This record gives sequence, structure tokens and C-alpha cells, in this order.
Amino acid sequence: MKTTLTPAAQSTVLRAFGEELHLHLTSEQTDGRFALFTELTPPGGGPPPHWHDNEDECFHVLEGTVSFLADGRWVDAKPGDTVLAPRGQVHTFRNNTDRTTRMLIQATPGGFERFFAEAAAEFARPGGPDMARAVEIAKAHGIHFAPA
Repeated sequence: MKTTLTPAAQSTVLRAFGEELHLHLTSEQTDGRFALFTELTPPGGGPPPHWHDNEDECFHVLEGTVSFLADGRWVDAKPGDTVLAPRGQVHTFRNNTDRTTRMLIQATPGGFERFFAEAAAEFARPGGPDMARAVEIAKAHGIHFAPA
């Protein structure tokens, strides 16, 4: 691994599941150790409850209040707060406010960005995504949506 600078203007931007991800460091840049990105979540946004087979996720709130579901309960995280979602545990987050929230997220080990890039390609299809295909993409990357 070598010292790497990713200028903000050169961050890759991916959009899927109503989220906007600004990729700062990829697993290729960190020898597979982690991926680092900023995620913007619009009002009412957030993924469905899910778990990861492969990654631990660390969320650091930069702007807004983000509601997290972890260990079966909801908690609100404000700017400066950090939430750890270990692999294998059902979790989600939701923006219950009227302003876009912004979080710095580290996924360890790296690889989550490959899932999100494939999902973004599906969401960019003319006519919108095939959600069954989006679920298949997630499953292929060890991400599972909890039953409703």
C-alpha cells in the first residue's frame, strides 16, 4: 500500500437505492483492507434492513441526524457521533429529517464499493432498476436484506 491522495473533485460518485456515494479510497488503493466513502442520504432515504457476510461498517455522521437500527432498537446519531455495524448483524439507517444527511463510512475489509458500483449500473438503466436483479447483485456480494 502506498500514500494516496484522492482530490475531492476526483472522487467517483455512484448512485443506487436512493443514496449518493462519493468514493474516496477503494479496496485496490488500500490492499483490500477497507473502502472509505461519503454517503449522502436524502430526506426519507436509507436502505432496507440488511446484513453483510463480509464487511463491518463504521458510520461517522458529518451533517444531520441519522436514525440507526441496530440490535433491534433505533437510536439517533448526530454530527460527530459514530456507529459500528459489525458483519452478520441486521442494521439499517434512515434520514427522518427534512435535510440531506452526510456520513463518512468505512467498510472493512474493502470490496463494498464493487457491490455499490454494480448496483449503481443497475439503477442507471433506462426505465429504472430491476429490483430483483439489484437483490441478486447484493446477494452475490454477501449482502442480504432482512425479511419484512
